[in-house]
Amino acid sequence: MQIQVDSTIARPTIRPFTGWLWAVLAGLMLMLGSCGKQQTLQAIFQKSTPHQVYVRQLTQSGLDRRPAGRAWLTAAGQALRDSLVVPLPFAETGYFRPEVPAAASYRYAVRAGEQVHVSLALAAGVNARVFLDAFEVQPGQTRAPLASADTVVLDFRYRAETTGQHLLRVQPELLTAGRYTLRVAREPSLSVFPVGGRNDAAAGSFWGANRDGGSRRHEGIDIFAPRGTPAVAATDGFITRTGETALGGRVVWLADAAHGEHLYYAHLDKQLVSPGQRVRAGDTLGLVGNTGNARTTVPHLHFGIYQSGRGAIDPFPFVQRAASAPAPQAGPDRRGEFVRLRTGAALRPTVAANNSSQSMKLSKQLPLLVLGQQGPALRVQTPAGQIGYIATQAVVGAGAAPLRRLLLPVALELRGRPAATAPACTALAARTAVVVLGEVNGFSLLRGPQGQTGWAAI
Repeated sequence: MQIQVDSTIARPTIRPFTGWLWAVLAGLMLMLGSCGKQQTLQAIFQKSTPHQVYVRQLTQSGLDRRPAGRAWLTAAGQALRDSLVVPLPFAETGYFRPEVPAAASYRYAVRAGEQVHVSLALAAGVNARVFLDAFEVQPGQTRAPLASADTVVLDFRYRAETTGQHLLRVQPELLTAGRYTLRVAREPSLSVFPVGGRNDAAAGSFWGANRDGGSRRHEGIDIFAPRGTPAVAATDGFITRTGETALGGRVVWLADAAHGEHLYYAHLDKQLVSPGQRVRAGDTLGLVGNTGNARTTVPHLHFGIYQSGRGAIDPFPFVQRAASAPAPQAGPDRRGEFVRLRTGAALRPTVAANNSSQSMKLSKQLPLLVLGQQGPALRVQTPAGQIGYIATQAVVGAGAAPLRRLLLPVALELRGRPAATAPACTALAARTAVVVLGEVNGFSLLRGPQGQTGWAAI
């Protein structure tokens, strides 16, 4: 894993909070802040992740017994159970809400041998500590941690050891507000392509193709290049074997001890290394040819990878070029804004517009809070807490097109959720002019003249 440490990040500024909870949180957050950057840096080299260290701090300070702390811990666990599905590479701009502790989570497919690159950038002026945690997803099993980071390390890479599903959780510390951009991409885990001057576009025969009339399968990829092109070490290691066989012709075996793998170079015209020799990535091992059973074909390198205990595996993900990340945002920045649907539509668990499985129908009166944008889709949250994607073109700004405008006949308390038991977040006096942004279950989402927003039964 490659880690880049950013030592310029400041500790977060605590945002204003209402009521008695502010006094409690302010004192407790000062206790958490005393742990500072030194403990965060130490956590990088310890078994505990920064997120786990923060959870211990919450518990030690007693904040886990307060409503905000409990909500934060609940959001962390919920993110591991309910995740949105995204393709790689992807880029999304998002929004942290200070009044509602939350965690975003994304699930994506990986192939053994590719490297996953995760980076998060905070918007200018956002002083926050954010935890990034990648997990392996195994049906019926506890999520297995793979790699972690926090604000000191906002950029990291890790290698997928097996083909499957991974999950990334993004969670800020308590009282965090602001916008961010998250990018997740796939990259080759081998630092150098095995044929000099070539890339994966030169591969013309792939893993699993039929050989000898279907009696065996191709256990590698063929990379085509003119005779005499250097075949180079794709990683640091040492030469374990050279020789000549009927199938592979002149071959070289390179051991990558760091990962327990052997890289196989076959059909060489000439070998330029000897057993026991140590090599660095990019060193020439031999020259491309067509020896062995390739003598009737044009020159190429047969490149294979063998893992201890697993045998041959597909080498293409190890060398495939990184795809360009999509633009993170299309259209106006709606993060933190309430929107409504122009017409009835469905909340999707993926950004794919044609994905109808597990979609939830939404009404036109329902206000949706925009948490993120990914290309032509918005990541939104319903008043009940469900999160998913809808098309950007399917919505209208709730503030720009309110359901109606009115003067409050009496003073009202505005609540954080559309429920009579939800705590009040602010109050509006009688005769205050408000706009109705949306409605659900007999409650209206109101916005006052100073931007005060909350739920009330009117």
